[in-house]
Formats: sequence, C-alpha cells, structure tokens
Amino acid sequence: MDLHFIWKAVVIVFGGVLILRLAGRKSISQLTVAQTVLMIAVGSLIIQPVGDRNIWITLIITLLLVLTLLFIEYLVMKNDTLESFFYSKAIIVIENGHIVEQNLKKLRLTVDMLEVRLRQQGIKNIRDVQWATIESNGQLGYMFKPEKEPATKEDIQQLIDALRVALPQVDHALPKKNKPASSHLFSEVVTNKHKKQPEDHLK
Repeated sequence: MDLHFIWKAVVIVFGGVLILRLAGRKSISQLTVAQTVLMIAVGSLIIQPVGDRNIWITLIITLLLVLTLLFIEYLVMKNDTLESFFYSKAIIVIENGHIVEQNLKKLRLTVDMLEVRLRQQGIKNIRDVQWATIESNGQLGYMFKPEKEPATKEDIQQLIDALRVALPQVDHALPKKNKPASSHLFSEVVTNKHKKQPEDHLK
C-alpha cells in the first residue's frame, strides 16, 4: 500500500502553519473579506496533495496567495479608497437610541438578528445606546448614552475624593485606594515567564 499520503499530510500541516503565520493571528470572526477568501482558497488547495497533486507546487501556490493578501493589506493601509473597496467601512445601525432601518436593509440584517448581537453584548435596551455599528469584520461596535454608561473605577475614585473634601468627618469610613497588582496574567506575557509555575499536569 502507498503510504506517501502520511508524510504529505505532515508536510502540509507544518508548511501550512508556517505560511499562514504570515497572514497574522485573527479569529474567524475577525477575518476581513479578503482574508476569508484566502482561507477558503487555502483550505481547498492545501488538501489536494494528499491525493495526486505535487505537494511543493501546492505550498508555493499557498505562499503566493498569502503574499497577495499581504500586498492587499499593505495597499489598504496606504489608501482609504482601496480600504473601503476591499474591507468596506463600519455602518451605523443605531443612532441616539433608534434603529437606522435603511442601513439594516443595506446589510440584509433583520431587527431580530440585531437584537441577538445586542443581547450577546449584555445590552438590555436599544434606547440606552447612543451609537451602534456593524464593523467591516461583522462585529458589533457600540457606545452607550452618557447617562447609561457604567461607572469606571476612576469615576468612583473621583466621587470618593470629592466626599473626602466635602465631608472630612466620614473619611475613615471611605475605602482606601487599591494598590496596583504587581503580578497578573498580563505581566506573564510581558516577562514571558510564570510568576508561579503551574502544576505539572497543567503545563
């Protein structure tokens, strides 16, 4: 039995991963139209050498596809018109708490589908939203009305500081400023090492 397909499959995986690393790290939901076309083309193309097609020709074609994508991305960084052509622009779907029906029709998006996206973001009421857009990668972008925005730690700290000045007698009852954490998951990315080594079975 011909077992050439085994080494071909291994080379395809390693070669494909190395080539697609050039395209950047994005999840499926973040892909642009050009990147989606590339991934579909690569997916169809890269499996063919397992059959009869020459594996090296396939990897070269895949590399050319990725290089073409990188060239397109370089062009759109330099030219707004080309960016609009290849990636399109964000489209407003909610303005000042009201749905922009005309833009929903352009996107072929129903109100129910928009509401699904809003619920997934934890938005309870359309009237609370100042702006909402469908971005070029299909994701929902939004901004609450000023009075509906959640308070940040900075807002709370400013309120506490104002209370300390206005009511010094209650200073002892107010919370103290928290010290920034010296170690967290993001610090491990910066230092490229674990603060505390995970147990062996979790490595």
